[in-house]
Amino acid sequence: MTNAFISVIPALLCITFHELSHGYVAYRLGDNTAKDAGRLTLNPIKHIDIMGLLMMLVARFGWAKPVPINMNNFKNPKAGMAITALAGPVSNIILAAIIFLIYGLSAGALAAAGELGITISYMLYTTAYLSCALAVFNIIPIPPLDGSKVLFSLLPEDKYYKLMRYERYGFIILLIIVSTDKLSPYLTTVTEAVFGGLAVISQWAYTLTL
Repeated sequence: MTNAFISVIPALLCITFHELSHGYVAYRLGDNTAKDAGRLTLNPIKHIDIMGLLMMLVARFGWAKPVPINMNNFKNPKAGMAITALAGPVSNIILAAIIFLIYGLSAGALAAAGELGITISYMLYTTAYLSCALAVFNIIPIPPLDGSKVLFSLLPEDKYYKLMRYERYGFIILLIIVSTDKLSPYLTTVTEAVFGGLAVISQWAYTLTL
């Protein structure tokens, strides 16, 4: 099993959870757009953005193909968009917490499993870390990331819709910022803080097996 494979599987899992959560929450709030587009699925192929996936593998920060959402289908468009946007990062934090729980409960068995145990442990570690990294990256308040949708929802109606019209240009700005690598140290610091905070779950879970 190659290192590339060990990294790709966790990345696909994190991306799929993130985008599926966006689509599912939007669906629950009254928007069928993602469902009609076939995006309410655990099939990672439906959610992959090749550049975003490569960034996750190389830089540990990346993105997926955005789930289509029509905010006009929400009873409260601004609130619906904010809740739907938050669903992605929150789902990644929950996923990381679940992974830590699984690791803590299985740590003894993994330690006794030799090379296979080491491989599985690394995959669990990578999944938890990438999930935290994806959550942190997406709360950056630059369009089209989730953080911008939450921040914009706090603005008055006229300013909100005006800014949303320029959302497509935010991606260009984001690519420029990411390419300069200026954000990486800050993103890494925050990601490691979140990762470390959630890691106590595995320690607690391990004590249950003693």
